[in-house]
Amino acid sequence: MEATQTNRLHPAIIPLMAVAAGVTVANIYYNQPILKDIGVSVHASGSEIGKVAMFAQLGYGLGMFFLIPLGDKVNRKRLILLLSTLLMLTLTGFSFATRLYQVYALSLFVGLFATSAQILMPMAATLDSVNRGKTVGKVFSGILVGILGARVISGLIAGWLGWRFVYGISAGMVLLTAVLLKLYLPNVPPKFKGNYLGLLRSALSLVGEFKILRQAALLGFFTFGIFCSFWTTLTFHLSNAPLRFSASTIGLFGLIAIGGALVAPWFGKLADKGNTHRSLLISVAMIIGSVVLLKLFPYSVAALVVAIFFLDIGVQATQITNFARIYALAEHAHSRLNTIYMTMYFIGGSAGTYFGLLCWKIGEWNLSTWQMLLWGIIAIGIVMISRPGPLKEGQKNSNNTI
Repeated sequence: MEATQTNRLHPAIIPLMAVAAGVTVANIYYNQPILKDIGVSVHASGSEIGKVAMFAQLGYGLGMFFLIPLGDKVNRKRLILLLSTLLMLTLTGFSFATRLYQVYALSLFVGLFATSAQILMPMAATLDSVNRGKTVGKVFSGILVGILGARVISGLIAGWLGWRFVYGISAGMVLLTAVLLKLYLPNVPPKFKGNYLGLLRSALSLVGEFKILRQAALLGFFTFGIFCSFWTTLTFHLSNAPLRFSASTIGLFGLIAIGGALVAPWFGKLADKGNTHRSLLISVAMIIGSVVLLKLFPYSVAALVVAIFFLDIGVQATQITNFARIYALAEHAHSRLNTIYMTMYFIGGSAGTYFGLLCWKIGEWNLSTWQMLLWGIIAIGIVMISRPGPLKEGQKNSNNTI
């Protein structure tokens, strides 16, 4: 059936899914370079408005656990279109928000409904079983471009038109991609026949079954937490004295992160060759080295550029290697493995944002970078514990304590 379905695919459907995934996931990151502008508009302090990023990450984490498994149980096309419609309405409301509590609530729902991007990726694998890796890679590239380009786009639009237009324009883009998906996205029958609670229970059972999943999820929690803590507090650091950069200038720093997208796939090749431990050691060491550089030269633009470049490589490479590890665990449970991993990943992002803002409130950039460094040390500790022993990766060992 899959082969027949693949032959009938419109040639533009996979690129369309990649674009739709990127347009969707970008909404979680639009807030980072424009937090100060939003704060001024709704009369909120830096620590108060910084929680906007935390709520967006938290919403995405909740959606990962409670919504993504539905992709195995209900019609994926209908689910994607429903989430896209709700996201478009939420973004429209966001562009008119005037109170802090409204911004908080809408940020949570933006994250929740943006999880349709993670439904598109496994759906792409189902649509093309012959070139599955290549197909999924295209959609993942769309997600990565959305993440990396979001800060640049929001900074530029806010600089030209104001921060409200960022969300208004995004609502129009989500609507456009939803219309195209309705026209061209095929229907794929669901495979899971049980009830919703059974679906969630089966996902949770994987946590106790596979030590590799537990290790990867914890590592993803701390590394993405560092990433989100950095980008959230960076906005305040760059907008304060002595740098005093505008939102559009801050957004341009996101261009540097594109280098991570170009270099990080090399770590995937290391993982394919079985060198997952070496890959993780190098990637986490890059993250720690970047934070050290930020501490040593807090006001050097050159140091900041280098730190962003290697921080992004480290975080993206860690994620790619973790995907290689967990997808080797159980061929029949990729979606549920992805649910557990990505839920912890984005809850880690929310926690990193929260503690980064807390440290900023107490000790600004100096204490914020200490928090990132501490989390980096915890991450390298997890990697050391994850050193392969007599068991091959992919074998289960529920007796492991981590």
